[in-house]
Amino acid sequence: MLTVSTVNVNGLRAAAKKGFVEWLAATEADVVCCQEVRAELDELPSEVAAPEGWHVAHASSVAKGRNGVMVFSRIEPELVRIGFGEAEFEDSGRYVEVHLPGVIVASLYLPSGDVGTPRQDEKERFMAAFLPYLVELRGKAEAAGSEVLVVGDWNIAHAEVDLKNWKTNRKNSGFLPEERAWMDRVYGEAGYVDVQRRLDPEGPGPYTWWSYRGKAFDNDAGWRIDLQVATPGLAERAKLAVVERAETYAERWSDHAPVTVTYSD
Repeated sequence: MLTVSTVNVNGLRAAAKKGFVEWLAATEADVVCCQEVRAELDELPSEVAAPEGWHVAHASSVAKGRNGVMVFSRIEPELVRIGFGEAEFEDSGRYVEVHLPGVIVASLYLPSGDVGTPRQDEKERFMAAFLPYLVELRGKAEAAGSEVLVVGDWNIAHAEVDLKNWKTNRKNSGFLPEERAWMDRVYGEAGYVDVQRRLDPEGPGPYTWWSYRGKAFDNDAGWRIDLQVATPGLAERAKLAVVERAETYAERWSDHAPVTVTYSD
């Protein structure tokens, strides 16, 4: 069995003070992937920088206080890779992968974008470069008899069932037609599988992110943008996917919830 969790922590130093440390100590996951760490390892408390029983892979951003991805693994990785070979994003703190026996697990923080601004241009450049890498990674893994699992904050709701207020977001970054078409290509030509949707094809949701503004959390007006995306062989082994949504607004330690999937042997 392999259990993998992914969560955008929205700043790990803050999350550590609000409940992440206790969550990590209690989780039964074998691998935990985090996004938006926003800190160097030496800026983090030891409980998260070097927790007992875990191996830590960390990719920080040259832009201080931004981005940052991590992978906690109970098994020591055979190899750690930061970035995916595109010069613009190598030190942006948006991608780290660990090679474990039989599976490559990657933590991804895809740019969020903002229509009509350079941030959206950055997102589009990232997407254009990342898709060929996904194809390449799958091919290399297959040749080595391995599977691939890319988890994290993909910052795109693929379908109408993936966000509560889809009608009012059709012209907003995260639900643009061209972004959704790009996800079609991830699942089409690149040959990956949305693990949560395979187990729960109907929806709506389950949502994984709720804005701190207004009563989005209380009204479950969320987005499903935190995904576990796997090669077909691994996706077929997925037995259970759970969004670990906090019971109350006050118990949240991030504006995202962990997405945890258990895969059989």
